[in-house]
Amino acid sequence: MEKPETPVPETADRTPARGPAADGGSPTPPETSLVLITGMSGAGRKAAATALEEMGWYVADNLPPELIMRMVELSFETDSPVERLAIVTDVRSRDFAGSLEDVLTSLHDTGRSPVVLFMEADDATLIRRFDTVRRTHPLQDGETLQTGIDRERAMLAGIRARADVVIDTSGKSIHDLRRSIEDYFRTRSGARQHLTIESFGFKHGAPRDVDMLLDVRFLPNPYWNPDLRPYRGVDEPVSTFVLSRPGAREFIGSVHDMVHTMLPGYRREGKNFIALAVGCTGGHHRSVAVVEELAELFRKDNLDVRVVHRDLERNQ
Repeated sequence: MEKPETPVPETADRTPARGPAADGGSPTPPETSLVLITGMSGAGRKAAATALEEMGWYVADNLPPELIMRMVELSFETDSPVERLAIVTDVRSRDFAGSLEDVLTSLHDTGRSPVVLFMEADDATLIRRFDTVRRTHPLQDGETLQTGIDRERAMLAGIRARADVVIDTSGKSIHDLRRSIEDYFRTRSGARQHLTIESFGFKHGAPRDVDMLLDVRFLPNPYWNPDLRPYRGVDEPVSTFVLSRPGAREFIGSVHDMVHTMLPGYRREGKNFIALAVGCTGGHHRSVAVVEELAELFRKDNLDVRVVHRDLERNQ
């Protein structure tokens, strides 16, 4: 059995290493909706799979080559809920028929060109990781750990040569590994960061699961205007009133600028789901109007924006 992989040390370098197409012609550009994760035992395959799973890929772990084609067929059928598939395969599949290189050739024959993500690390790093968890290498077979590593490198040389991305995790952390994977796939898939903007009323308690919490109770409250009280912040009379008050537009502009200053840092840290909460007294008027306006601004910036009005239907 393969050891549980330990956290991968700091940063991960990406080295594109795509080989020629199976027919000897130009390589087909890889499709990011299908990823094959393989590489050296202890080099971070599980960490790579976890990163892709959190980014929305459906992950199938430890599939032997003869089952990979069937898994791909099932996942991309018309009625399948799977939109992006990542398959982890390793030397434990050596006892099954076929090889990963055969699978790649078969996939290319059917018009599919998966991203092959190959994880590796230097011998010293792999030995240290195996020693830390006190497990034997799957190819050690009663001999030295170095012998098992050498056998695996030789066995995987062909697939490494055909890999699209080779990530060497020697001396690098799991956080930088995750960032490298996210950068690669977001660059190619055009993935956007996700921003949830929530309105709420302080009288009902502030939300706990947010990254930024803002208070708009400095703006005049439409509740005290009898003509506006029946309306909500999603209604034009209240929205116009709130957004025309002194300081409202300036506040919204400042929030917009602040969030954009923070987004690159969040992306570098692997955080792509950001939650912003805006509160007023009851969560009916001011916070709702401000959230709606912020959402419009951020949608124009190519962010994936979700709006939540937590207390809009709650009684005053």
